[in-house]
Amino acid sequence: MIWTVYLSGEIHTDWRERIEDGCLALDLPVTFVGPVTQHEASDAAGDHLGAEDKPFWRDNKSSKVNAIRTKTLIESADVAVVRFGNQYKQWNAAFDAGYLAALGTPYITLHDADIIHPLKEVDAAAMAWAQQPEQVVEILRYVTQGK
Repeated sequence: MIWTVYLSGEIHTDWRERIEDGCLALDLPVTFVGPVTQHEASDAAGDHLGAEDKPFWRDNKSSKVNAIRTKTLIESADVAVVRFGNQYKQWNAAFDAGYLAALGTPYITLHDADIIHPLKEVDAAAMAWAQQPEQVVEILRYVTQGK
């Protein structure tokens, strides 16, 4: 079985690459999917549908176009990793975690210890909490290989 792993959340650090590289080094049977991580492209996802005079409507239109990708990929995932960084508030990651929980899709949260309290409900529904991408790789190694 090839596991589909959805990588959600923070886009400003190399956590995705560290997980992908670690799984590749172990030759794990996983494939990775996720949202558009280029901020400008994500913000402009709906621009081709016509200009908006208010930022709210541009954001609304682009968020719906982005949701086509996000919803489809989350629904097809076997497991997800939801990353919360310290510098920015990742409301979209919290939303993804709630959607994953509602679907019954197992997810792993990835964040530092100093934001445990604001994420207590998100962590409570997670199957694991990791602080480093390498810990996520070890979880994926175990669940895909059973050893």
